[in-house]
Amino acid sequence: MRDALMRNYARADLAFERGEGPWLYSTDGRRFLDFTAGIAVCALGHAHPHLVKALQEQAAKVWHTSNLFRIPEGERLAARLAEHSFADRVFFCNSGVEAFEAAAKIVRKHFDDRGQPDRYRIIACSGSFHGRSLAAIAASGNPKYMDGFAPNAPGFDQIAFGNSNELRNAITDETAAILVEPIQGEGGIRAARLEFLRELRRVCDEFGLLLIFDEIQCGMGRTGKLFACEWADVWPDVMMLAKGLGGGFPIGALLTTEEVAQAFGPGVHGTTFGGNPLAMSCGNAVLDELLKPGFLEQVKATGDYLWHKLEGLVQRHPQVFEAVRGSGLMLGLKCRVPSGDVIAAAQERGLLTVGAAENVVRLLPPLIIGREEVDMAVGLLEETAGSFAAAEQTL
Repeated sequence: MRDALMRNYARADLAFERGEGPWLYSTDGRRFLDFTAGIAVCALGHAHPHLVKALQEQAAKVWHTSNLFRIPEGERLAARLAEHSFADRVFFCNSGVEAFEAAAKIVRKHFDDRGQPDRYRIIACSGSFHGRSLAAIAASGNPKYMDGFAPNAPGFDQIAFGNSNELRNAITDETAAILVEPIQGEGGIRAARLEFLRELRRVCDEFGLLLIFDEIQCGMGRTGKLFACEWADVWPDVMMLAKGLGGGFPIGALLTTEEVAQAFGPGVHGTTFGGNPLAMSCGNAVLDELLKPGFLEQVKATGDYLWHKLEGLVQRHPQVFEAVRGSGLMLGLKCRVPSGDVIAAAQERGLLTVGAAENVVRLLPPLIIGREEVDMAVGLLEETAGSFAAAEQTL
């Protein structure tokens, strides 16, 4: 068969035909422990019975009606997200980058409505990743994603991640908002200091700015709380969600306060597919599980156990690994050897991981894993590290 796909992905020569819980089964009969979860998307693992049932039941009723009409499942999901967060209003879309675009637009419209159209600039952080649209790559300011797409979309400034002094110096009369990931995913599993997140809230209140948290990857239970910013006891004015919210079904969301939400009146912003009945049913099914008593506490306990095991791995193999990063079940191993080689060697042994900046291997397992899967994964990483030591001895 002719290969007609664009070549914008460096895909591994691996295809899967089915999954179950934290396991994926390839078309050639191999079994893999999945510590990528579709890049933090498959929060409940694969073929979760409750998620499958919700999707099947909704698929037998109605798939799509458009936002010309009410969508009850969306109303329910919005109310539940608001109940468990700072938000008063929720806008649903299809992806994380669409949530980012909605955030960038609502910030500008918010200040324009107040007679301040010159306040439109957003301060973001170095090492950030908010998607691959023209505006999103401009916000991140990473040449890796910007090369070839000049001129850059205007309206974005960058500061060093975690630098409060640099932040204050970057604020001008044109500044409208501050945008940050509480834990940078693509940027190398770099967690913001909790005090830095609190300082962001104080600065925004002092200067009349909007605070935007990008919880596309670190939200929806991944750190052991529903939202990563809860660890700092800080709420933003605007929050972006996606990935784990749909458990594998495409979904994005923008959460805002009532004051900010007033900027999006009828006709100002929209989406054809966003918030469709299938996506909303999946989102509600995911929340059903995440909000069960003890679920998030178990995520935190498992994450702590994984961290402890990884620290031991680093100590035993300092020639391969340098440090552990992250929180909950959003962890990273900073490597001393090329992280891509570690990922490939682990895959050969049946463990799926994903790379990140700063030579980091990301570990993003489904939130349903327990100690047994942690022990298996660390055992496979142990074998992987051992293979590098053996290779050195043969040189």
